[in-house]
Amino acid sequence: MALYRSGAVWWVRFTAPDGTRIRKSAGTEDKVAAQEYHDRLKAETWRVQKLGDKPRRTWQEAVVRWVEEGAHKASLPEDKGRLRWLDRHLGALYLDEISRDRVEAIIQARQADGVRNATVNHTVQVIRAILRKAEREWGWLEREPTFRFLPVPTRRIRWLTRAEAGRLLEVLPAHLAEMVRFTLATGLRESNVTHLEWSQVDLQRRTAWIHPDQAKARKAIPVPLNAEAVLVLRRQEGKHPRRVFTKNGRPIAQANTPLWRRALAEAGIEDFRWHDLRHTWASWHVQAGTPVHALQELGGWSDIRMVQKYAHLGVEHLAEYAEAMSRPRAVDTKLAQREESGLARADRKSA
Repeated sequence: MALYRSGAVWWVRFTAPDGTRIRKSAGTEDKVAAQEYHDRLKAETWRVQKLGDKPRRTWQEAVVRWVEEGAHKASLPEDKGRLRWLDRHLGALYLDEISRDRVEAIIQARQADGVRNATVNHTVQVIRAILRKAEREWGWLEREPTFRFLPVPTRRIRWLTRAEAGRLLEVLPAHLAEMVRFTLATGLRESNVTHLEWSQVDLQRRTAWIHPDQAKARKAIPVPLNAEAVLVLRRQEGKHPRRVFTKNGRPIAQANTPLWRRALAEAGIEDFRWHDLRHTWASWHVQAGTPVHALQELGGWSDIRMVQKYAHLGVEHLAEYAEAMSRPRAVDTKLAQREESGLARADRKSA
């Protein structure tokens, strides 16, 4: 049979002119639509093999290739989740059928889920990335459609003052307090702290390192250890043969736990995530005068724009220019004296 069901979805199958057996999902539960898909696919296969037409590529083919080529990306697991959601909208389409109107419909469907504009934009960015590859690198698409992104409000950077950090450390359980101290001293991401191993630490040289496969930008990060970080590590020695941070002798898998959230509430700290400790570390650095280019290297950011959002917190390099405006200028003083003497002479004449 040309059509058959697998679960609720219809599949098509036929033999191509060159003898190849074709079997593909129609991506629909509608038998009429599946038959149309079968007829169109069979006709196109004939034109490609008999007339030399350029084959039309499907969204599913593009997704498979994009995932294979992006296997190194740290964000791939999140992208796969978005692709699973997109499958219901694009799974049965050819690339040249994905128009601006279809993307607009996807935007509306995503908004109907009640997610934030930023989340909608992330979904659209995945579509654009795949279609851009298909056009510019693979030669599968003549032209990618234009895309519209939703406005996203610029949020302020959430960071702790020294006093807030002190209150938080007082109420945290010991194992979490140590990880917070280490994060505030190094700026490392949660997973890099929880999964840190002793093989990545050299206390004699006061340094640690994050391997490329552990870093978000997939580049190794050197981590200089200041006095506070060294003290934290010294207190962890002997607790576990491999992992640095533990609880009751067992490696810690996650820091963002109910104990963490309970401590935040007890310390009176609102709207704060574990990742905001990294923002705090960066903010403290800028306020202490660390140059933006040095902070980029310390934090392992691949793009300087990721660091510039902290730049407004450091104004010391502008202080001398601001102060210059408050200094009296000799020319202004002499001018003022001449104006005062002129006014005095006019007063005497009028008297």
